[in-house]
Amino acid sequence: MDWDWVRENAWAAWLVAAMVLGGAEMLSLDLVLLMLAVGALGGMTADLVGLGLGVQVVVALVTSVGLLALVRPGVVKKLHHGPDLVQGHDALIGMEGFAVAEITEQSGQAKIRGEVWTVRPYDPHEVIASGAKVQVLEIRGATAYVHEIPQLGS
Repeated sequence: MDWDWVRENAWAAWLVAAMVLGGAEMLSLDLVLLMLAVGALGGMTADLVGLGLGVQVVVALVTSVGLLALVRPGVVKKLHHGPDLVQGHDALIGMEGFAVAEITEQSGQAKIRGEVWTVRPYDPHEVIASGAKVQVLEIRGATAYVHEIPQLGS
């Protein structure tokens, strides 16, 4: 093997290492090998700017360890803990609307997200006037339980 060629073209060895690690990452999907591949690209860059082999190895190691310690945990957390998907009636909880008819323990309607819903006051002793702004606190069956949102200046 011609070691002079390898020493003169260490960037190629770093590039091959990065490509092999990147390809292996496609099989593992753990993001560890990807961080090592980026470290190898750091070593390649160090060679291209004319730094010695020892410095290239240090750059590759520092880059890899830094990415593993600082970048990977946040990326893994984002990938594994996306936002909760809320569907159906549960999506209405917290939504605001307005009473289209007086809301009492026996009857009431409110327009919430463009739809008219059968509603009851969350506090059964409360009476909410027509036109009042309301917020959904709970859904039981097809009935939304709401409370009035006090308006400023009222």
